[in-house]
Amino acid sequence: MSNAKNQKHENVPRANLIELVRLFGWLGIIGIGGPAAHIAMMRRRVVGPDRWVSEDEFTQMVGACALVPGPNSTEMAMALGARRAGWRGLLLSGAAFIIPAFAIVCTVAFVYEDVLTSALIANIRRWLVPIVAAIVLDALFKLRTTAIRDWRDGLVVAGALIFAVLGVPELLVLLVIGVLAIVLRARPTPKTLSVAAMPLTLAGFTAQLATVSPSLLKIFLVFLQIGSVIYGSGYVLLVFLDSEIVDRGWISTEVLLDAISVGQFTPGPVFTTATFIGWHLSGFTGAVVATLGIFGSSFVFASFISRVVSWAQKSSMFAAFLRGVSSASIALMAAVLWRLADEAFVDIWAIATFAVAFVIIRLRANKSQRMTDV
Repeated sequence: MSNAKNQKHENVPRANLIELVRLFGWLGIIGIGGPAAHIAMMRRRVVGPDRWVSEDEFTQMVGACALVPGPNSTEMAMALGARRAGWRGLLLSGAAFIIPAFAIVCTVAFVYEDVLTSALIANIRRWLVPIVAAIVLDALFKLRTTAIRDWRDGLVVAGALIFAVLGVPELLVLLVIGVLAIVLRARPTPKTLSVAAMPLTLAGFTAQLATVSPSLLKIFLVFLQIGSVIYGSGYVLLVFLDSEIVDRGWISTEVLLDAISVGQFTPGPVFTTATFIGWHLSGFTGAVVATLGIFGSSFVFASFISRVVSWAQKSSMFAAFLRGVSSASIALMAAVLWRLADEAFVDIWAIATFAVAFVIIRLRANKSQRMTDV
């Protein structure tokens, strides 16, 4: 009997790993819409009384991911993998989420020169962006009660929205709102932990890498630098790539805009924009190097997520800070939706696409809820 029990326990991690590969591999294939949509899809699959995490734990993890550099939804996948199956789960979840997107973007990059045009890419986005907007709106609808549970949360969300509208950088919004939440909510205890203790800074590379024909090492280092210091969405990525890639003369502005579009309309992480640029610079090897560079640091940062959440359980001040950041992160999702509106609602057909997509998503969500209740 004892041997049977031991064998059962040994098989559990393997089952969990298979489960992680299936989930995040599938999201890497169908996950169109950027970080907000990805996080919404993850929430539908992992949150619940009989699932991986509770609603509060999930929200805390979202807030913690927002505090570290790199692609938030990719790091969220890694953090969930770590919660489910330790460091192996972290590695497998990240790889499962990234690799399908990498393969798809490589295929798009291969046919880009002869088949795809900027006009065709724009037409694809014209139909996909309204669907993305519907996914994000559904996520906000579900997370609203988590973001605003009392008047202090309401004040935090309102402040985050105001800062976002004013164009304040996302990291600064999160830090300011987190401090505001401490002032509004926390009751310091003798064992409180300092927010300043968080390992959130990473020095950027200072070497001069400017050249018209970059080597593979230079491609890797530039994208590693970007992935190590960038906070925010694909809109922020555009700014970094413009200054680090276009200004070096590696690619034109037109290619950059096409790369951003490809990263957004293909499934999986938006940061696979780097894959497209790497292919444009040095073929398949360049795509591999650029992808490893921009995602490499995320595997390190994601390992801190559970520690950040654990700190929140030990310190009332840090718990208040993380709660404020979590609410602010959801508010920033609303700001992303507002920016998407300009792209999504270009004509009556786009509005109709958005409406139909949102109704279908809500009907499926209600059906799933009824099945859960039963």
